[in-house]
Amino acid sequence: MMKKYFAEFLGTFILIFCGTGSIIVNQEFNGVLGLTGIAIVFGLMVMVLIYTFGSISGAHFNPAVSIAFTVAKKFSIKELPPYIISQLGGALAASFLLKFFYPNNEFLGATMPSGNELQAFLMEVVITFILMLVIMQVAHGSKEEGLVVGLAVGATIAIEAMFAGPYCGASMNPARSFGPAVASGHLEHLWIYCTATVLGAILAIFVWRYFAKHT
Repeated sequence: MMKKYFAEFLGTFILIFCGTGSIIVNQEFNGVLGLTGIAIVFGLMVMVLIYTFGSISGAHFNPAVSIAFTVAKKFSIKELPPYIISQLGGALAASFLLKFFYPNNEFLGATMPSGNELQAFLMEVVITFILMLVIMQVAHGSKEEGLVVGLAVGATIAIEAMFAGPYCGASMNPARSFGPAVASGHLEHLWIYCTATVLGAILAIFVWRYFAKHT
């Protein structure tokens, strides 16, 4: 069991370190990556991590995904708390390490809405719904393995980050928002990314069940 939890901690750490790190690098070095570059970093990193840790922990790295898998009865409710703790711990470790490297960066890659909070909330619900539906349709369970799963999930994250990133931050993952928010001290919008993402992921399960019953 500890191997699974450590894989979730380490995978989430790598995802947040590289993903939000790319946002910080873009800010610190005059837009060297741009929105497309940041989106590609997130998407490719998720794809690589699925291949790396999928056979060990299922490669969730996202509390919303773990919760949705539990609702779908594809994941044990007993393992849910340690998975979430491992994911949040990995995100915190990555964000505080980034703070050590870039102590003068104000937000440390935190997700922030560009419009009002309701708009950002609804956008996060929609894009997390899309992501979770893709995960369920290509994986059909908590073991995210195989070439198709990594490509599909990574591509979905990259695409959604490109068009929704400037609007709401395109979190799709409570851990992704939690780490930078705590490390930077900017907790004012964190509730959006901890609730909308979970709601969107759970809604996807009901649609997945509909498709599963009619195929």
